[in-house]
Amino acid sequence: MELRFDSDKPIFQQLAEWISDNIIRGAFAEGSQIPSTTEISVTYKVNPATALKAVNILVDKGVIYKKRGLGMFVAEGACEKLMHERQEEFYGSYIKTMLEEAEKLGLTKQQLIEMIERG
Repeated sequence: MELRFDSDKPIFQQLAEWISDNIIRGAFAEGSQIPSTTEISVTYKVNPATALKAVNILVDKGVIYKKRGLGMFVAEGACEKLMHERQEEFYGSYIKTMLEEAEKLGLTKQQLIEMIERG
C-alpha cells in the first residue's frame, strides 16, 4: 500500500482502510494477528500514534481485538461486518446518487441495467 499524504483523507483512515481491505481479502484471516502499531508505523513511516488511531477505529467497530501481551487479532465475523459496512457505503455513495440522476434523466430500470452491463 502507498499512503497518499496529499489526500483529503487522513493518514489514520487510509491505514484503517488498508487493514480492512486485508481482512476482506483474507490476508488477515479471522483469528489471525495483524501487524503491530510499531510495525505499521515503521513500514509506512508514520507516527506510532497515527497507527494506533487506525487500529483503534477497527477496535471500536469490533473488527479487531487485543490479547494482552500478544498483540491485535482479527475478530470472528470481521469480514462479514466489514463487507456489510462497505456495501452500505457503496449504496450511499454510488447507487443512491446514480438512481437520483437516472430519475432526472428519465431512464428506465432496463436502460440502467443495460448501461451497467455495458460497463
